[in-house]
Amino acid sequence: MWAILSGIDGNLAAYEAVLADLKRQRVAVEELYILGDLVGPNPETERLVRRVRSPRQGELHPQVCRGWWEEQCFILHGIGSTTEPIEIVSQYGVNIVKLLWDSISRQSVEWLRTLDFGFHDLGCLLIHGSTVGVDDKLTPETPPPQMLDRLLRADANNLFCGRSGLAFVYQVQSGSVAVGVTTLDTQPSPATLSVTPRRIIGVGNVGKEPGIATYTLYHPNTERVEFKTVRYGTSKGFPVRHAMRN
Repeated sequence: MWAILSGIDGNLAAYEAVLADLKRQRVAVEELYILGDLVGPNPETERLVRRVRSPRQGELHPQVCRGWWEEQCFILHGIGSTTEPIEIVSQYGVNIVKLLWDSISRQSVEWLRTLDFGFHDLGCLLIHGSTVGVDDKLTPETPPPQMLDRLLRADANNLFCGRSGLAFVYQVQSGSVAVGVTTLDTQPSPATLSVTPRRIIGVGNVGKEPGIATYTLYHPNTERVEFKTVRYGTSKGFPVRHAMRN
């Protein structure tokens, strides 16, 4: 069984709550994935990074890929694809830029640079946004042609993503898309690509909503997807479980 997390956003208490919930599972978790947005504008971010990098005895070593907040760290430290934090300022304001800067050390940013863009294993692609980019937000309302395009690009039966922060299963039963290349010298030569049943799975978010963490369990042998909700803090209650099967 795999545990798939995203959107921790520097929330150390939420991460600890999920780890505690994993220990209560009847089936042992063999792989732990964090699909980006490990860090965020949170004073606990630096402690969280150290916690993830140095698991305690008996804990899994998380496999972490880059997300949107990691890319913002690269921009602030002058090692991103752009030098101006335009996107973060437009969405959150200047104060969040300063908080993010203060929340993480240069040493941790250098570690973030070593992270993968995503993971491909057993017919599954695990990534923050999609192969288009970390900012590609897929939701249940995303138009079917766009979802079909992302599945074709992913070349996977199951595309797990965390950018939206939502927990959902989007099933593509079948479909096809016509592709072709037009040059100045030749007319397009269209071809049709067909898609067998595949899924896009939003894995939820761990740290965005105080007191509530959502994550995903996946059983590779049966392709069963199970969403978990963990309540933590002073108002914590019983975990909520939602299972999805083919």
